[in-house]
Amino acid sequence: MSTPFISRIGGILSADIAVPEHQREQSFYARVLTTGAAPFWREDLMNSQGTPIIGLGARVPAYADLPLQWMPHIQVADVAKSVAHALAQGGRELMHGKDDNGASQYAVLLDPNGAAFGVIPRVPADALPPADGGASDGAPAPVGCIAWVDLTVPDAAATRDFYEKVVGWSGQDVEMTDAGASYADYNMIAGDGTPGAGICNARGVNKGLPPTWMIYLPMGDLAESLGLVTEKGGRIIAQTSGADGAISYAIIEDPVGATLGLMQG
Repeated sequence: MSTPFISRIGGILSADIAVPEHQREQSFYARVLTTGAAPFWREDLMNSQGTPIIGLGARVPAYADLPLQWMPHIQVADVAKSVAHALAQGGRELMHGKDDNGASQYAVLLDPNGAAFGVIPRVPADALPPADGGASDGAPAPVGCIAWVDLTVPDAAATRDFYEKVVGWSGQDVEMTDAGASYADYNMIAGDGTPGAGICNARGVNKGLPPTWMIYLPMGDLAESLGLVTEKGGRIIAQTSGADGAISYAIIEDPVGATLGLMQG
């Protein structure tokens, strides 16, 4: 699991989505995410310590043009330059917030594959909560966080190039094999030298996944969460088990069709 709350170019602090049937969606996530003896998430979808990390908004007219995808918010050095780079490479601008002086504050973009994401300025370190969730005894506390994000697309190399220019990531090859053939997926390295995201080819274990940013959220009890997915109107698209036979992560679709990953915390 990644360490949350890091100030870095290419770091992802949060994600959100605007959904129809908002009350039903709120009920779905409030049950699916809050499993285990010490849940990582509260029923209001903030983390277990009360810090907002994922946002579930109603699909009001102002958000009507946003795709039905969980959108990660990525820290960049200069929002305006990131928008310009995205447009120059075939991306689209969906929203662009500016202050009274015209300076860019945030933007929501689509990459050439149709994957939606937000860009925000790098958040100062002193504006972030402590990584231990504020535990008073000094011991690490269970903190809800986005454990990982990745994107599966037909052409991972071209998509790597797009995000290198827009976000400032650098691609690092991850050797893969499929039906005896070798190929490369990519870890996208953030400004502090650690992986910030993954970009994968739509083959092998990732074949059939939608070309949208997939956020992976830790569960207190993954098996219980997956049972609740189907009970509450969602479905399990794919799952992967470890050597011990236990499910290590799963890709799910919520009741309105948005996809995300769940993993054991």
